[in-house]
Amino acid sequence: MSDNTADFSVFLKEQREFYYSGATYPAEFRLAMLDMLLGSIKTREADILAALDQDLGKPAFEAFTNEIGILYLEIRHAMKNLRRWMRPERTRLEFFHLPGSGYIHKDPYGSVLIMAPWNYPFQLLASPLIGAIAGGNTAILKPSELAPATSKVFRDLVESTFDPSFLRVVEGGPEVSIALIDLDFDKIFFTGSVQVGKLVMASAARHLTPITLELGGKSPAIVDETANLEQAARKIAWGKFNNSGQTCVAPDYVLVHESVSAQFKALLAEAIRKFYGNDPSASPHYGRIINLRHHDRLTALLAGEKIHSGGGSDREARYIEPTIVEDSSWDSPLMQDEIFGPILPVLTYADLDEVEERIRSLPKPLALYVFTRNSQTERRLSHRLSYGGGGVNSTILQVASSFLPFGGVGHSGTGHYHGKASFEAFTHRKSILKQPAWYNSGLALPGSQPSLAFIRKIMH
Repeated sequence: MSDNTADFSVFLKEQREFYYSGATYPAEFRLAMLDMLLGSIKTREADILAALDQDLGKPAFEAFTNEIGILYLEIRHAMKNLRRWMRPERTRLEFFHLPGSGYIHKDPYGSVLIMAPWNYPFQLLASPLIGAIAGGNTAILKPSELAPATSKVFRDLVESTFDPSFLRVVEGGPEVSIALIDLDFDKIFFTGSVQVGKLVMASAARHLTPITLELGGKSPAIVDETANLEQAARKIAWGKFNNSGQTCVAPDYVLVHESVSAQFKALLAEAIRKFYGNDPSASPHYGRIINLRHHDRLTALLAGEKIHSGGGSDREARYIEPTIVEDSSWDSPLMQDEIFGPILPVLTYADLDEVEERIRSLPKPLALYVFTRNSQTERRLSHRLSYGGGGVNSTILQVASSFLPFGGVGHSGTGHYHGKASFEAFTHRKSILKQPAWYNSGLALPGSQPSLAFIRKIMH
């Protein structure tokens, strides 16, 4: 279903009126809505799994853990902690504010827009929604038109569970997205590509709308000569080829020390074989590319590259075999933009100075992974390189924790969410200084000010 002809400003007006009624402010309302969301997802589990299989060929285990189970944990975490998150914070004050009290209130933004991508089309729409509800907002949700089955399931879930003046799903293509971001929302939360993120940011700037952008980039995995190579190969293969490589925090390329490069590539190929068998196209654990356009884009990237293993494809089935590319040039098309598919270039390095210089020459990545047994290497790369988040001897699992804020930096995004960070993403920290009605210090009032020398003495 498309909403191309709808007047979205009417939807926003309805939601603003509902928000201004004060209905979303109480903790009881927010907890009830979170509980309804949890129950609705549980009721439609089978439909969600079927839709994800239809859109992306997602295996049931992968679809449940990545798109549904993680939401159950996040909703329960929010419900358990919401009252504490909402509680005003009391702050200390300088002496010249006394007698008085300082407070920080956590105010909802109001009416928000949430826009999701196609690679995790259910989870990446529902996860920020948890924060929007917990924060006391109303929301219009725009799922990706490239995952139509999941979009329909999500819309049916919302329409059968919530009042549209509180939550509404709007479907359609890029023209719908453009019309939505042109409205004066109180907050925009966008997950998607860097290119579209720039358009969202430019549009939001016209209204000075606060935004959270969760984008992507070329996220490196670094394997040094001290690493447990077998475990590094298994974890990188899993992180990369989960969802057929269509993951914003997947390792985009590997930098491996030249002394262990050959051994690592052999172990990487073996890990792929153990995960998906000799013919991954027949594996029940391996998904498909979202559409033919992306399939063609990915196969074109392999032209002229040296393939270590894999490389097979079936256009009609939207299948690309897990592929390792070796000795790729930094100037090749494969290394220019985020790959977002099951192709993994493996390059070598001689020393960490070379690694730092190369990564700093590129836009800041959303994730970075370090595989090492050397604590100095771990500290050096974790502290001296700028990236959104990542792991040490681990890949992509950092995004599965309600206790770790997730977000990018620079080209990879701005803002954070997950757990308490989701609540904070959809609330404004309002500072309030409260003094007694009878009090008037006179310290700064003309005619009763102390000498400037005295003020300098106590404020220096």
